[in-house]
Amino acid sequence: MAAPDVIKYTEQHEWVKPIDSERVRVGITDYAQQQLGDVVFVQLPEIGDQLDAGSVMGEVESTKSVSDIYAPVSGEVAARNEDLADQPELVNSAPLEAGWMVELRMTDPGELDQLLDEAAYQNLIDQG
Repeated sequence: MAAPDVIKYTEQHEWVKPIDSERVRVGITDYAQQQLGDVVFVQLPEIGDQLDAGSVMGEVESTKSVSDIYAPVSGEVAARNEDLADQPELVNSAPLEAGWMVELRMTDPGELDQLLDEAAYQNLIDQG
């Protein structure tokens, strides 16, 4: 699945798409959802929660396993995808679109520079 150049990635298979200079949208990658299998439940942080980059911010439960979701950058949860409560399968069908998980108001936008670009992420999963 091709992704726009503005999307960044983590080694834990989250994607990060800037919305504006302060906010980013976060989800798990197409590769991650394929590895998980059919997603049956998503636990997300609450709006207003403060997260540190690398900290656990929720989990995804699939028919195969339960996996943690990590905050790719530090910030406050500004929005969460409430559709996932009733339709967790959106993570499988549209991980970069309707299957997004949270929006974060970043405390340090410079943290984006530490994430992987598409080529580096593709290299990571190719070696996986």
